[in-house]
Amino acid sequence: MPAYTVDTVTDLVQPHQVHRDVYTDPDVYRLEMKHLFRNTWVFVGHDSQTPNKGDYFTTQLGDQPIIQVRHSNGEIHVLYNRCPHKGTKIAIDRQGNTGKFFRCPYHAWSFKTDGCRLAIPLKKGYEGTGLEQTENGKGMKAVGAVKNYRGFIFARLAEEGISFEDYFGDSLSSLDNMVDRSPAGRLEVAGPPLRYMHQCNWKMLVENQTDTCHPMVAHESSAGTAVKIFEDMDWPEDKPKPMAMEIIAPFMSPYEFFENMGIRTWPNGHGHTGVHHSIHSDYSTIPGYFEQMVEAYGEEKAKQILGENRHNTVYFPNIMIKGPIQQLRNFIPLGPDKTLVESYIYRLVDAPDQLLARTAMYNRLINAPTSMVGHDDLEMYERAQEGLAADGLEWVNIQRLYQEGEDLDHEAVENGTTERQMRNQFHAWAKFMSPQPTTETAEVQQ
Repeated sequence: MPAYTVDTVTDLVQPHQVHRDVYTDPDVYRLEMKHLFRNTWVFVGHDSQTPNKGDYFTTQLGDQPIIQVRHSNGEIHVLYNRCPHKGTKIAIDRQGNTGKFFRCPYHAWSFKTDGCRLAIPLKKGYEGTGLEQTENGKGMKAVGAVKNYRGFIFARLAEEGISFEDYFGDSLSSLDNMVDRSPAGRLEVAGPPLRYMHQCNWKMLVENQTDTCHPMVAHESSAGTAVKIFEDMDWPEDKPKPMAMEIIAPFMSPYEFFENMGIRTWPNGHGHTGVHHSIHSDYSTIPGYFEQMVEAYGEEKAKQILGENRHNTVYFPNIMIKGPIQQLRNFIPLGPDKTLVESYIYRLVDAPDQLLARTAMYNRLINAPTSMVGHDDLEMYERAQEGLAADGLEWVNIQRLYQEGEDLDHEAVENGTTERQMRNQFHAWAKFMSPQPTTETAEVQQ
């Protein structure tokens, strides 16, 4: 087995194929944690998860344990979840309120909620030692840079690197559309996320979000069975279709449906399915909602917002959002063959409750540990992880609708069944696995 380095790992990516080691090799995984998840802007959480001063929750960026916390001045800070003394984790609960400071459970060093050191027991024991001049003496370490974009918190671990605006560019239009669907222009997280473990590489889940050639095949056993049962019921035409059927039936749309809906790709690995229409386009109208949107935005703007029904938007490296149903899925890598999936849903502030009910039902039907559809995907991921151990072929093909010399550094809209977005992701993977030029110094942006 080769021992990959930052100089050799990018050889695993070619324009139309990638080597199986990108999914299976422990050295590749370690390099991803050290470089890819350090150089990119990674999703942390939503500011509504920490609404009050002292509120915090814990998560991880790549393999780094971190804390999102609301400071005394109301700003969000993102700190490494370790004491600068002995390295002990400061917070072990998923969420809570720490009051005005964090206190290490080992030696009682304490820190303000922006990470600055507050107090040390028996401080005189450090007099003349030079502690004040060390990084450890300053307090808990903040991550390199933080951005609160319309309530969504992103962080870049690296002290210097690409700016938030340059990294995401026009892809932020998908987040804008999701937030703008609220008459108040604001979202709130609706409860804790659904979580379940996948015994596969994290990139398999990210790729699958824009793989439009699998739904009518992999989901035939679940969505296909549900559709058949519903058709056999002889449902009256004048009776509204059940919400569950509106959600699950589009998964059985034919290839032509997915071809025609289109895929848009942006630089740095971002992209979305559903340029022209999507599986979310034909949901039933919620009484009173359009009128609220017209009052908030005007009729023309309201139609523009609600007429945009993008399917899955991937924000590289590891999240996907669905604007029309206010969902975010976070794919947290835990090893080369282990990924924790979190599925968050959000409430549209000042919108009818029926919208949140539909979003919650979608999450349960499609993405929950007890879901109908999600387990089809899980089965495919784990079969692929096992199949990549076979020595017959070492390369994984991502060649569908490939054109030699395609430019992945510019936005493009193509046939909805292209694998361009997968190639786009690996193009970005190779870019951010390499040392990055200095373009922005560390900062906290609110």
